[in-house]
Amino acid sequence: MDRVLVVGAGPAGMMAAIKAAENGASVTLLEKMDRVGRKMAITGKGRCNMTNAAPVPEIIKHIPGNGAFLNSAIRFFDNEDVIAFFENEGVPTVTERGGRVFPASSKASDAVDALLHRLHELNVTVRLHAKVQELLTEAGRVRGVRLPSGEEMFADAVIVATGGASYPRTGSTGDGFRMAEAVGHTIEPPTPALVPLETEEEWPWELTGLSLKNVRFRMFSDGEPPEKLGEAFGEMMFTHFGVTGPIILTLSRAAAIYLRTHEYIAAEIDLKPALDEDTLEKRVQRDFEQYKNKQVKNAMVDLLPARLIAPVLDLAYIDEEKPVHQITRAERLRIVEILKHLPLTITRTRPIDEAIVTAGGVSVKELNPKTMESKLVKGLYFVGEVADVDGFTGGYNLQAAFSMGAAAGTWAEKQSEE
Repeated sequence: MDRVLVVGAGPAGMMAAIKAAENGASVTLLEKMDRVGRKMAITGKGRCNMTNAAPVPEIIKHIPGNGAFLNSAIRFFDNEDVIAFFENEGVPTVTERGGRVFPASSKASDAVDALLHRLHELNVTVRLHAKVQELLTEAGRVRGVRLPSGEEMFADAVIVATGGASYPRTGSTGDGFRMAEAVGHTIEPPTPALVPLETEEEWPWELTGLSLKNVRFRMFSDGEPPEKLGEAFGEMMFTHFGVTGPIILTLSRAAAIYLRTHEYIAAEIDLKPALDEDTLEKRVQRDFEQYKNKQVKNAMVDLLPARLIAPVLDLAYIDEEKPVHQITRAERLRIVEILKHLPLTITRTRPIDEAIVTAGGVSVKELNPKTMESKLVKGLYFVGEVADVDGFTGGYNLQAAFSMGAAAGTWAEKQSEE
């Protein structure tokens, strides 16, 4: 009898299988796709941002979806442990801007191969094309799993690491939610997190591919007075449906939750966050003096990317062909106002299957934060994105996955001894 079964060969599942095997368990890892680590192989734009070098309290702060729940697990297997694991497996790492840790080779496949190599070293049985249909339980304890073929596999402990509902082509199709619910667990509604946002306005669509650096994006409620829902500083990009990029992804979780019950979000881009309005007006005035004999659209080339000039002038109600020497102070102030508060209306997130991460999942109130074991079914564990845990970009989600997997694998092996 296999003592530990792990369902799902993503980062959390592979680490769980490794830790259980390192502690002496007989482990079988079941993966419904044709290879392990499919989603991990595309993380970080194919480079695999495996963790973040920040101190543990900072990592927890960057996991807005129940980060505090992970305090014990992350301290049990922290970012230094993650780096040491990969370096011991022959994958040197580099730390880049923002503390992001990558394989030195910039190849996510190297990280996946390292996990697979360790699984083979430990004689973990890896079964591909092995979808799990349901969990088998008896008298409040897990007994194993059933496959669609009817085959039953029995174990003392089962670790579910099936992912969320994002990137379904990698195998994350919400299977774990259904299995967990069937044995009595509460599922917090899956919501796209780390996902691009759609805009009501069409002008962003016309700027597809244009990136903005060092800007500030803010979102507000539709109440009176409006309340700030969130803000972020950094890089963003316009797309054929709206906006994306690091700061948009960071804010998308809050947007998704708000849009569950509201029709839109008022947003704005501060294109010149380093300057207050008075300083910016003087800057615009200097540029206009320099280009006083040109049309206004040609007088703003030092202020903005060329493609953004027309939308800014349009929103300021100024004809782009108008000579600079005819621009009034009131018109100049309108330009400054738009530069500091470029308005956008967010109408929805992109679909959950385009999200990098899913918010929601198995309620963490029903899991032991030290071991990841179910409080409802003995010997059953939930790790990774199937649980209601999600973080910002920057290596935080993979760190959470590795930490949860390491904790569950270690404790599942202990469970199998009972």
